[in-house]
Amino acid sequence: MAELSPLRRRMIEDLTIRNLSPATQRSYVHAVAKFSRYFGRSPDRLGLEDVRAFQVHLVSTGISWPALNQTVCALRFFYGVTLGHAEIPERIVYARSPRTLPVVLSADEVVAFLEAVPSLKSRTALTTAYAAGLRASETVGLKVGDIDSGRGVIRVEHGKGGKDRTVMLSAQLLRILRVYWRLAKPQGWLFPGRDANRPIDVQVLYSACRSARAAAGIDKRVTVHTLRHSFATHLLENGTDIRIIQVLLGHNNLSSTARYTKVSNGLIRRTTSPLDRLNIEVVPPG
Repeated sequence: MAELSPLRRRMIEDLTIRNLSPATQRSYVHAVAKFSRYFGRSPDRLGLEDVRAFQVHLVSTGISWPALNQTVCALRFFYGVTLGHAEIPERIVYARSPRTLPVVLSADEVVAFLEAVPSLKSRTALTTAYAAGLRASETVGLKVGDIDSGRGVIRVEHGKGGKDRTVMLSAQLLRILRVYWRLAKPQGWLFPGRDANRPIDVQVLYSACRSARAAAGIDKRVTVHTLRHSFATHLLENGTDIRIIQVLLGHNNLSSTARYTKVSNGLIRRTTSPLDRLNIEVVPPG
């Protein structure tokens, strides 16, 4: 394995100190390395005009707006934090992304999709993601002890931005998890990978989504995030207060800490998960 350059090592250390997720660290380092390779020079010898030329190049390749803006985030971090040029990041402009409506599944499509997942572990993980509106990383990061059946909640540790939160534990999901636990006997991680000391890889869930969408004959792109959007939409359609939905999703942009605490502690347990309105097969056949 090639030895890391001092500059790359410093950037990785800067990313680690700020507790950015491993996936974000990898994408930032990859983006800066790609920037460097394009010009054939070390990135600390490149300036704003080079950044602009690189952005023009990326746009010409048909890169998606989210991917382009992720590159911008990486370069802003590199110049502002690793190189310490505080004046540069604000001059590296973001692309204005076209606003599109998120893909949302109907209740019937959610049932068809989940029942098309043949693996017990993947089906239970994706059902959990929908029932609680979790991100893929939050789903695979669940531990057995995070399921608090006594209080009727699920603890989500280190969500986006490193924040912890509490979400409702659906009665239907609890039944499914109990069946899953009896059959799979997970110990530490709720959804362990092949190595029981590590959680299931998110790529396993992404692959399961692609296969289940095709098997269910759903003419929409379905990802774990689609289940999260569907969770929020179904709650809204059922009359749940938007402030509660924001808290459940981890969008903690409410007006005060006291108000957030009141919403989370007083209402989350009494909020009905959209899963409880569906009739999902607990165990895949066979």
